[in-house]
Amino acid sequence: MSGLKNDQQRNEQNELQKYLAEKTKQELEDQQQQEAESLSEYEACVLRESARVRELMAEAQRKK
Repeated sequence: MSGLKNDQQRNEQNELQKYLAEKTKQELEDQQQQEAESLSEYEACVLRESARVRELMAEAQRKK
């Protein structure tokens, strides 16, 4: 009887470990996705500001 109980406990522990490993993997993937999106937002902002600077420089050249 105790052998069956030990097997059940081992199975539960294995299932819990699998669940935790999968959850950790998913959280890491989610974090990487968020970092990639943040970088993309940053890059978009840099591109907009670069375009704005070029416009201001072109306008200054025209006024000369």
